[in-house]
Amino acid sequence: MKYLKIIISLVLILLLYYFMLPPINLSDPNFWVFVFISVVLFCIVNLIVSSTEILKVVINNKKVNKKSYILFSALFIIFGLIIIFNVANSPLFMAKSYYNRISVTNSDFTTDVQPVDFDKLPLLDKDSSMKLGDKVMGQMTDLVSQFEVSNQYTQINYNDEIIRVTPLEYASIIKYFTNRNKGVAGYITVDSVTGESNLVRLDKGMKYMPSSLFFENLYRKLRISYPFTIFGEVNFEIDDEGNPYWIAETIKYSGVGLKKEVTGVVIFNPIDGTSKKYKVEEVPTWVDHVYSASLIIEQLNDWGLYKNGFFNSIFGQKDVVSTSEGYNYLAMNDDIYLYTGITSVSSDGSNIGFILTNMRTKETKFYDVAGATETSAMASSEGQVQQMKYTSTFPLLINLDNKPTYLMSLKDNAGLVKMYAFVDYADYQKVVVTESSEGILKAAQNYLGGNITTGEELTKEITIKSIKTAVLDGTTYYYLKDDDIYRASLKVNQNILPFLSFDDKIKITYKEFDIKEIIKIEK
Repeated sequence: MKYLKIIISLVLILLLYYFMLPPINLSDPNFWVFVFISVVLFCIVNLIVSSTEILKVVINNKKVNKKSYILFSALFIIFGLIIIFNVANSPLFMAKSYYNRISVTNSDFTTDVQPVDFDKLPLLDKDSSMKLGDKVMGQMTDLVSQFEVSNQYTQINYNDEIIRVTPLEYASIIKYFTNRNKGVAGYITVDSVTGESNLVRLDKGMKYMPSSLFFENLYRKLRISYPFTIFGEVNFEIDDEGNPYWIAETIKYSGVGLKKEVTGVVIFNPIDGTSKKYKVEEVPTWVDHVYSASLIIEQLNDWGLYKNGFFNSIFGQKDVVSTSEGYNYLAMNDDIYLYTGITSVSSDGSNIGFILTNMRTKETKFYDVAGATETSAMASSEGQVQQMKYTSTFPLLINLDNKPTYLMSLKDNAGLVKMYAFVDYADYQKVVVTESSEGILKAAQNYLGGNITTGEELTKEITIKSIKTAVLDGTTYYYLKDDDIYRASLKVNQNILPFLSFDDKIKITYKEFDIKEIIKIEK
């Protein structure tokens, strides 16, 4: 009877582990949930198998199983210690450590963010990408009945192209059994600039997927391979050669479930099930999503909340700020950046600045530029066409004419893009909408009231024939003339521009806007 209890309990606990897949890690809350349920299962089995104990409980209602009592007592003591430890590590006592979860440096927007290149502007949001992906899948008659498209659609920088990538998945349990020998046939890419969508068929199928069963299930395979590792978000990406991988975020806690931080990633090959763990500083550069957006937003909110301590975050609230509602991504320098507005806790529809965070390195910069919140800009753009009842996508933040500017698509009820809206970041009442059929370049021209011919970077040497300065919105601009007229912000090169004079020869890199905009200058 004694061994029967143990065997039944072990079988049930192993089944529980098979489905729950908790890490064997004392700092993870799921581990303790697993332990608690395991103890309950053991006690239930112990009572059922020991009929004499059942009689004691039912008839006498006085005694309970001694082992069960000891186990539950130990659990309550452990949980009590966890609560005490977590309170000691909470913002009440450790506000400064919560503030320091993310390092934020001040920077200049026009220096860090190059003027927008309309030939490389990712206009398609996730919803539009999903529609295009479903359309491609619908044309593949040999696959559409066996597989479905995952809703991952991870935005990545793939060989200097901004795309969203998502795998196929088994359409059902039955389709898993009929296709498991070959695996999932491929993945879909959607170009976020052009909208071009393709199904990439793989020579060898992907066997380790979220929709796979048993020990081919992605999460079960990861847990068996790394039983002690705590995993965060898992994203689908492809490397520079187009090979598919799952990127699993590895994390640690301070206390039990407190102050989550990324320690690195596991790069998992879904074709053969091989994987390798990397520390944050070792992650290959082709990986774009090491830190999840939710974690970055959580840490930014702690940074804004606890600068002056815990009690100030509740009562005085001096210098207390938070992220605005929502976020989006920018692609720069072969990396993906998260951006979100920073607003005061007593928000009045305006941002005090905004944040850019590198999703691979977590390098974070704050731009002290007051302006409208994203939701205010969205409402403003929708107000321009309220009779149409179009809805706005979440804004893209771009550098247009050396100013941060919101760009949004306006969609109809069918989710089709009907208009483009440009909204001045500093003054959201300045809104210009243009029919999408006229193109994004024309929309930008309408907003600026001038001509924009190309986003291409050009380089040449010029001899200055005249030079003048002007201050626009607090920024000093230099207007240079040889055969053409060029404009350069003082921020382009503060060591050269103030000292230029007539007949100087300089080498410039510029873009063709209504006035040629200098983005780099050398003497």
